Amino acid sequence: MKIGRGIFFVTLFISILLGLPAHALELRSEKDATTIIELYTSEGCSSCPSADAWLSSLANDPAIFSRFIPLAFHVDYWNQLGWQDRFSTSMNSHRQRELSRVGVLSQVYTPGFVINNREWRGWFTRGRSVTADKLPQSEKQVGTLTAQWPDNTQSLSFSYTPNIGDVKDLQLHVAIVGMGLKTNVRRGENRGRVLRHDFVVLSYTQYPFGSSKSGQTIRKSIAEPKIPDEGQSRSALVVWVSESSSPEIIQAVAGYL
Repeated sequence: MKIGRGIFFVTLFISILLGLPAHALELRSEKDATTIIELYTSEGCSSCPSADAWLSSLANDPAIFSRFIPLAFHVDYWNQLGWQDRFSTSMNSHRQRELSRVGVLSQVYTPGFVINNREWRGWFTRGRSVTADKLPQSEKQVGTLTAQWPDNTQSLSFSYTPNIGDVKDLQLHVAIVGMGLKTNVRRGENRGRVLRHDFVVLSYTQYPFGSSKSGQTIRKSIAEPKIPDEGQSRSALVVWVSESSSPEIIQAVAGYL
């Protein structure tokens, strides 16, 4: 396990001294691609709670958000089974369908795992025994992604320096994820169960990011996003870049707010 990979610096103490918001932070990836674990899940799916629980277990790993970043995308196509998943969005379902369209996923299903832009079925064969250090790793050197919140204008600022040749028509993705969420399910396949979730994508926005050549930095600032209040115990910022023509993640960075 590499020390310093995806290092992030939480500047809470400084923010207090300067009167900045408590979520002030700086994030910086290494040049190696950060491992991304995507879980497509639903509270209306009877086989999803165990997958959700496994994803939650990763929160205790010391390399969380530095070496790997988990994301739980709740889809909305099982809401018709009798339970409305409050975390589900059509955008999450669309993302999963796009992964299927470009050949990353064999089909659209839940629970469905994608690690480093590849379908991963290891959870189905080994379940909760799979630890973070046993997950597929990426050794691609894709460049450095940074995020700063807030900057001097009370906004989020980003920079990306690619290390993979020319990159064109990049998209910037900004998500707020929630930890420690709980739902009492009253209907559907999970009726009567209390479901607990971590790494839930609570908000997710895309922005044009521009183009660059290897070694040349591109920058962008956006207005501060609102942090949704869904009863989470803690929130985190997750940022990633992709090409506009593909949902595949090139580089990502994350940290607790």
